[in-house]
Amino acid sequence: MENLIALVNRLQRACTALGDHGEESSLPTLWDALPTIAVVGGQSSGKSSVLESIVGKDFLPRGSGIVTRRPLVLQLHRIEEGREYAEFGHLPRKRFTDFAAVRKEIADETDRETGRSKQISSVPIYLSIYSPNVVNLTLIDLPGLTKVAVEGQPDSIVLDIENMVRSYIEKPNCIILAISPANQDLATSDAIKISREVDPKGERTFGVLTKIDLMDKGTDAVDMLEGKSYKLQFPWIGVVNRSQADINKNVDMIAARRREREYFSSTPEYRHLANRMGSEHLGKVLSKHLESVIKSRIPGLQSLINKTIIELETELSRLGKPIATDAGGKLYMIMEICRSFDGNFKEHLDGVRPGGDKIYYVFDNQLPAALKRLQFDKQLSMDNVRKLITEADGYQPHLIAPEQGYRRLIESSIVSMKGPAEAAVDAVHAILKELIHKAISETAELKQYPSLRVEVSNAAVESLERMRDESKKATLQLVEMECSYLTVDFFRKLPQDIEKGGNPTHSIFDRYNDSYLRRIGSNVLSYVNMVCATLRNSIPKSVVYGQVREAKRSLLDHFFTDLGKKEGKQLGTLLDEDPAIMQRRLSLAKRLELYRAAQAEIDSVAWSK
Repeated sequence: MENLIALVNRLQRACTALGDHGEESSLPTLWDALPTIAVVGGQSSGKSSVLESIVGKDFLPRGSGIVTRRPLVLQLHRIEEGREYAEFGHLPRKRFTDFAAVRKEIADETDRETGRSKQISSVPIYLSIYSPNVVNLTLIDLPGLTKVAVEGQPDSIVLDIENMVRSYIEKPNCIILAISPANQDLATSDAIKISREVDPKGERTFGVLTKIDLMDKGTDAVDMLEGKSYKLQFPWIGVVNRSQADINKNVDMIAARRREREYFSSTPEYRHLANRMGSEHLGKVLSKHLESVIKSRIPGLQSLINKTIIELETELSRLGKPIATDAGGKLYMIMEICRSFDGNFKEHLDGVRPGGDKIYYVFDNQLPAALKRLQFDKQLSMDNVRKLITEADGYQPHLIAPEQGYRRLIESSIVSMKGPAEAAVDAVHAILKELIHKAISETAELKQYPSLRVEVSNAAVESLERMRDESKKATLQLVEMECSYLTVDFFRKLPQDIEKGGNPTHSIFDRYNDSYLRRIGSNVLSYVNMVCATLRNSIPKSVVYGQVREAKRSLLDHFFTDLGKKEGKQLGTLLDEDPAIMQRRLSLAKRLELYRAAQAEIDSVAWSK
């Protein structure tokens, strides 16, 4: 069972080393989950003397006013033999065998944290004492409750101390050691008053009566010790501390314990209670009770630690990795983030994420609809056919077929297809641009670094614009190729009889009549429709090749090239993470380290019955 108290001691040390003092914050706290014993009392209650009696050493600072200005976590370790010594958490490799030096170090360490202004601090001091004269026990000595601020202290000191004490003892895992002087009315006891507020049923409060030997003649503390004056779940324990004269004479603590035992066994009023009185008995009772409380809380503590580790790991994962310190590390980090973004973008195009289907909609609906809206019948109206045929003939009418007129009619119709071709390129460009913004918003790492997010977004959009311009050139070239060379076989296969619009053989003077012009318009329309069907299939291929395929293949190539030329400082400007996020990640990492250490400590303990 001794391992249990030692376990909590190690966990408390880890808490302090990693910044968990049980104070309210946005981080989970392990400190509050650990069973502790907090020593509470007024300034004149004899609190320090009780602690020194339990330890068997004179080691606490003394003086007027508020001497204890920081919580003192006192961890007692029983050793079988050897010289007594002490160690501080902030001086782990230094052993103190002179307890007067321990007293001085407590005062000096308090001043290091609070200055000499007599302010208080919630950051605890850790002191471990190893001795054959102690039981395994951990106590937290809190600043003494006071009613009046002394010179050099702010007026708020009374409330500040009360709030600090309350912050410890209001937690359900805290055992309260309430120190009250027997020579004062128990109803006015500072310790009882504040413990009653947080533990009204007295289920986790141990009452200790001091200064029993200083009560007025004819009075005694029997009613208080028997729980008749104020009942607690645990029996009251009386102690007799050294007097100020004993302290001045450096009376040995072991001798003082012996005199304490003699006092209770020889005083008629307390003889029947002597077996459960005294500082030695108090230490044993507290040690045994603390062990049982720790044992009962271990399963819940394990569950809390495991659950919190998962929560901390999840949040750390969401916040992303910390920024590398060297130029190579920063470059690698930026490249990895860019690859993650590029992967998200490709998933949209490949159908893993939504959005890529909009490109197919352009090819299957928007482009055909735009081509269909081209009004070739107006272009090939009787008047327009006559006009172009006549203009093409010039001063000398055509002899057999109006070839130049055919070409002009076909070219003027095909050129109008450039509009739908350009619109298809622009529509796909707009979709790709939209998918870039989606992929950026879905790349968690880019949310950390606003400058990198802007640079990647700009670089990706610039690449798309280059690809759009090249794609537009290639796509318009498809239209221009159809204009530059007509498919001769189409016209060779046209029917030759007059009824079906073949080559006419009638008089040249009849060649501008309506029937003749109508056949020309019909032939041109058939050819233009054939070209339209061809472009409907070839334009999507050109757009996919020049934009979609290139975006998948080389979206950030130019950005990567420029990135390789940047110095470490320039790379650092891209990784301008919000300082609040950086601090949050650091705090989470420390807290996760604490919980993992706690998990390992608990797992390492061999449980006995």
